[in-house]
Amino acid sequence: MKKDILEAGQYYHIYNRGNNKENIFIEEKNYNYFLEKVKKYILLIADIYAYCLLKNHFHIVLRIKDKVDVSEKLREKIHLPFSNLFNSYSKSINKAYNRTGSLFQEHLQRNRIEDENYLRQLIIYVHLNPVKHKFTEHFENYRHSSYRSYLSERITSIDRDFILNLFGGLENFKFCHDERRIVYEGVVNEIYLIDE
Repeated sequence: MKKDILEAGQYYHIYNRGNNKENIFIEEKNYNYFLEKVKKYILLIADIYAYCLLKNHFHIVLRIKDKVDVSEKLREKIHLPFSNLFNSYSKSINKAYNRTGSLFQEHLQRNRIEDENYLRQLIIYVHLNPVKHKFTEHFENYRHSSYRSYLSERITSIDRDFILNLFGGLENFKFCHDERRIVYEGVVNEIYLIDE
């Protein structure tokens, strides 16, 4: 995990939270609005593999496109679409809810993903985030993550094929998520205690 500038061809875990831990999604319609902004700005420069939007923070796993796949205008300004996303979303929220000031906590947080094993673990972590933060007991039903996109055959902006191949198929993708959920629920710890 390396924090750095965004580089072409690299995988990243992008995340941020509301300023002073405030909510960045005030009502239901805000989640889809944010995702529309992500499509508008971020898909220009990145392939998105997973996301999870929670009331006061979000996670996105993505790969910055190779330079040849990015418009010449953005090649040397990969950070600009992220800046545009957050500025545009913040202005809309401030206007709609009569608020002022910064919506997000300082700068975008990012960790570079160095290997495929970590990428797999991160995809699971992002999808299980609603369970971790106790927004739901069933991550597979959480409406504001990309998990359900993997189970669907509908058209999506998520690069499903790459990730499903990385997991060895849909069944193993689901199995790995379920296995990790058991750890989050503490069942594994209970089994260890029984076996002692």
